[in-house]
Amino acid sequence: MPFKLSPKQKHNLSRIWPFGLIWGTTGMFLLFVESAATNNQNLNPDTAISLTPAIVFFACLAVTFFGLILGWLEVVVFDKRFKAFSLGRKLLLKFLLYFSFMVVVQFLTYPVAAALEAGEGLLSEGVWQKVRRYFTSLTFVSTMLQLSFSLFLSLLYSALSEHVGHQVLLNFFTGKYHHPRHEHRIFLFSDMKSSTTIAEQLGHVRYFDLLQRYYDAMSDAIIDHRGEVYQYIGDEVVITWRAEVGLENDRCVRCYLALKEALRAQAPAFERDFGVIPDFKAGLHLGEVTTGEIGALKKEIVYTGDVLNATARLQGMCKEYGTDLLVSEDLVDRLPAKGDWSFQPLGTAALRGRKQEMPVYGLRDTAHGRRLTIDGLG
Repeated sequence: MPFKLSPKQKHNLSRIWPFGLIWGTTGMFLLFVESAATNNQNLNPDTAISLTPAIVFFACLAVTFFGLILGWLEVVVFDKRFKAFSLGRKLLLKFLLYFSFMVVVQFLTYPVAAALEAGEGLLSEGVWQKVRRYFTSLTFVSTMLQLSFSLFLSLLYSALSEHVGHQVLLNFFTGKYHHPRHEHRIFLFSDMKSSTTIAEQLGHVRYFDLLQRYYDAMSDAIIDHRGEVYQYIGDEVVITWRAEVGLENDRCVRCYLALKEALRAQAPAFERDFGVIPDFKAGLHLGEVTTGEIGALKKEIVYTGDVLNATARLQGMCKEYGTDLLVSEDLVDRLPAKGDWSFQPLGTAALRGRKQEMPVYGLRDTAHGRRLTIDGLG
């Protein structure tokens, strides 16, 4: 059976590879500057490694590999370990941690480079004499300063990616939406039920902690179904897909069901820690939007179009129809029923700003012959 990456693994890899690119690119740039400044002459042969083609290849490979390891640590290992720290403190602690790691890597890689340069075995006395001189020289200090520049860039990228979103950051760098583009997109607007009551019950600080846990509980389901978080608006989460991505394998609907299941799975933990179990209602719609960068004091990638207003209004009418999900006819027509669920017509909805009413649908649990109501399975 061929090896296949899960959606989360693909998502993590898409966040990791830029670290390798940063380290590989800056490494080659610094080597080029050093070679040009010295006219490709080794001015410190007792401690510095001569830049032969083999050495340059090994150095670029080593720093790129280190960048990928650092990216793996950032994305997989330390992803949520530093969330309680401020940005400045987080960057300082990570810098010190990775700087120490870089020193260890130098102990591992420099002897290999010295052996390649001398054409001798790794355990030869000449190689290790040079290693000892290197770690007590200005050459070592200079090398660590150069590597610190790459480390600073990668940590800056990590912080920006965390705060604005990996895909949004890549779109800014590539200029994908520098000029407005028309796209067909699916939007899912989800809103926490009884959020005002919960906020009054918990108080602002504990409610904030609840929201963070609520968002964390949803994250894997969104990643697994290739959704993109467009906005967090208070207790509301707006998820979007390019139409072809969200329609494939009914991802947009399956994401909704996975979000529900994720919250149910963590219900005991929410009950224990906060005394409440959060739930949400949602609207799903498909339509054309204009996507582009906008803003004067700061730039954002935004979507504009009637589909956003209509989806928000569908979400707001869930209680009126006694369901946790309202789906537009435009989307239902593109999503044939599959598996254990089907769409159930609920009538038409009069949406503000629209002359014609919109047919709306709920979900029906076909395996048990019942509708997914506002309280779950009814």
